[in-house]
Amino acid sequence: MLFNSLSFILVFLPITLIVLLVISKRGYYRSSIAWLVMASLFFYGWWNPIYLGLILCSILLNYTVGTALSINKLRFPKKWILIAGVTANLGLLGYFKYANFFINNWNLAFSANFHLNKIILPLAISFFTLQQISFLVDAYYGKVRENSFLKYCLFVTFFPQLIAGPIVYQNEMLPQFAKDWMCRLNHKHIAVGITVFSIGLFKKVVIADNIAIYASPLFSAAEKGMAITIFEAWGGALAYTFQLYYDFSGYSDMAIGLAQMFGIYLPLNFYSPYKANNIIEFWRRWHITLSRFLKNYLYIPLGGNRNGRFWQYTNLMITMLIGGLWHGANWTFVVWGALHGFYLVVNHGWHKLRSGFLGHDLNKSTWFGRGTARIVTFFALAVGWVFFRAESFDGAMNILSAMFGGNGISLPMGLYGKLNIPEPWFSALGFNFDGMFSYNAIFGDPFGGHGFLTGYHPYVGIRMIVLLLIFTWIAPNTQQFMAYEKPALETYRGRQSKDIYQRKQNNWFVGLFFWRPTIIWAILVFLCILYSLYGLSKPSEFLYFQF
Repeated sequence: MLFNSLSFILVFLPITLIVLLVISKRGYYRSSIAWLVMASLFFYGWWNPIYLGLILCSILLNYTVGTALSINKLRFPKKWILIAGVTANLGLLGYFKYANFFINNWNLAFSANFHLNKIILPLAISFFTLQQISFLVDAYYGKVRENSFLKYCLFVTFFPQLIAGPIVYQNEMLPQFAKDWMCRLNHKHIAVGITVFSIGLFKKVVIADNIAIYASPLFSAAEKGMAITIFEAWGGALAYTFQLYYDFSGYSDMAIGLAQMFGIYLPLNFYSPYKANNIIEFWRRWHITLSRFLKNYLYIPLGGNRNGRFWQYTNLMITMLIGGLWHGANWTFVVWGALHGFYLVVNHGWHKLRSGFLGHDLNKSTWFGRGTARIVTFFALAVGWVFFRAESFDGAMNILSAMFGGNGISLPMGLYGKLNIPEPWFSALGFNFDGMFSYNAIFGDPFGGHGFLTGYHPYVGIRMIVLLLIFTWIAPNTQQFMAYEKPALETYRGRQSKDIYQRKQNNWFVGLFFWRPTIIWAILVFLCILYSLYGLSKPSEFLYFQF
């Protein structure tokens, strides 16, 4: 069941919410928790009921191990219990996610012929595994204060964050399931939740799914070995750059909005990452909860930056390699992780060079310097996303080679005769009109003739990418837009968020653009949902569901 499906929006969500409200009004606290657990398990089992047994066994195992680790006096050393628990979790994840990958590579490397039937990756296993590993570590260090099995089940299965995060910690969620939680089930939380959910739905359905039509054909052609021109390569790469951005941003908003409807606050997982001026800042804004997990449970245990610069950079590379492999059992993800590890090493090295050798104050900058840094960071990310999206290393290199002029400079053949500037001028400059894609495939109407950007115009695709770039860089994000209500846990406290919150208080005009529970905003949210529902004829999965 997808967040962006009619069955979820019109059936599952209303029933789950209404029943919970009825139960909570009667003061049945444990029944309210039990109902949410049952609804969440139903939500999870909708795809494939057979994996309900897997997640239930995982819950039982980790709760048992966590309870053992919480006991003050044990005959058996806690360290070995923790190691056994973490090993069991990683073994389960490794079997389902990486067994085929390693066997295929073993066969390729040693000319072996081992065979293993295709293993289907259970939904959300990467997320609920990391979440429960963090629970075991917290239990080992005596940080777990809640031992209710029912609450633990809800901590793992809570459907707004079960499938693709955020990766939550027990100290963020378990305290919220106290008895006063039912007092937060009110019309204010429902209104805020619906608003945030509608923003996320709009991002997914109207923006991400429609920009995808400019990315998918390009990457499919690259896998087939077709010759791609420089403009087609950059167009497809940038289209995917925004598709992934608004797909993940939309999901993150929808998760926070759904949790708000039920009176629960989820941590931020996405905070305008394309506004980052360097890669270090990007990873503080993109998939925030995964970044902090890798930092707390991998980078710091490896030694972090405590043993000198060489080991700091080595630990960064190891962390990003594993982070890349976490995203998928494919060498393209490993390369993507290595590339971001290299980016981070260069970024840290550049900061050290500026502060240590050149004497620059890193807290001071100019608008030109910030703008240049943001542009460089953005295009470095776009290059990395090619590996993230491509199905094979050859497909990725086909696109990257074209992006940097490996196949020459050629415009789509469909533009021939449709430009006002005479074609001989282009030919004299070395441009040809022999691009492989047709006029419609790359530059047609992304809304199928029924959206607000309708019309048969050769620049619609380019114009959409440019408009998204401008909008992404200058528009407030959802958390800033909802600054009065603060619907998420403040895991990211950026200066930008603080500045815009102060500015809206001091400027009545700016304050008009921030959400308030009024009739006007209710109408606008209703129209946003209605327009999004209109585009749900073919629901598509969120990209992070595959991880």
